[in-house]
Parts: sequence; structure tokens; C-alpha cells
Amino acid sequence: MDLVTKIRRVGADEGATLLALWKAADATPSPTDTLEDIEHALASERTECFAAEVGGQVVGSIIAAFDGWRGHIYRLAVHPAFRRRGIARRLVDAAHGAFARWGARRITALVETDHAWAVSFWRAVGYAHDERMARFVKNVPPGSEPP
Repeated sequence: MDLVTKIRRVGADEGATLLALWKAADATPSPTDTLEDIEHALASERTECFAAEVGGQVVGSIIAAFDGWRGHIYRLAVHPAFRRRGIARRLVDAAHGAFARWGARRITALVETDHAWAVSFWRAVGYAHDERMARFVKNVPPGSEPP
């Protein structure tokens, strides 16, 4: 049974709500999990963040970003007490709607491989694990420029 009363865009002032949800959902923290970085992302014309609400409480989120070439999904998170109720699928559908408006033809999702439930979910919604690729990251301290 899908209890979601609303899927909506996240407001620019809801960074703290997202951070609390991600913590509750056991999402691995990253250096960009700051109010400043979230506000910066939400201000972009090529980023849409959606929230799932149940009874006025934010219980899920997803970030859809488009770089002009490909779509990227970040921070699909659902509060553990609300999982397996169709919320994540509805959030992915909202992200897909944004990608369709932007004209994205390829979409990637960052998925932690040690979160088996997440890997299973992405397979169930039609995404393939591309084992040809590896993710390389470099954290850049705030206020500095990449070398």
C-alpha cells in the first residue's frame, strides 16, 4: 500500500530536512552533505530534488541532475519505517519526468554496492549494473579549486 500523499519539489530552505532524512535512511555521508552545498544544488536550473511526504512528514528524497548530456540520480533515500511501499518508485518516476523535460537519453544512478536492498531496487526498476565502469572521486576542500 502506497501511503505517499504527495511527491513534490524540495524547497530551497529544506536542506536541513534532507540531511536529517539521509541520516535516518543510513545514507553514507559525503563531503557535500552541507547546507551550503545542498542550497547550491537546489539553485541550479539543471537539478531537481523531489521529496515524498506522508502526513506532512518528508520520508523520501531523490536528486535528479542533468549536465546537458546525461542524467544523474543522487540521494534516493527513503526513511526505513516507510520502505517497501512504492515510495522509491514514485520518486524515480518524478526524476524520470525531469529527465524527459531536459531531453536526457542516458541516466546513471549512484548506488552503494554494499547496500544490497539498493542494488536490488535499481535492478527492479530497470537499471543495469555497468561493471565496465569504476567511480573515481576527488574531494576538494571548500573554498579551494581543483588542481
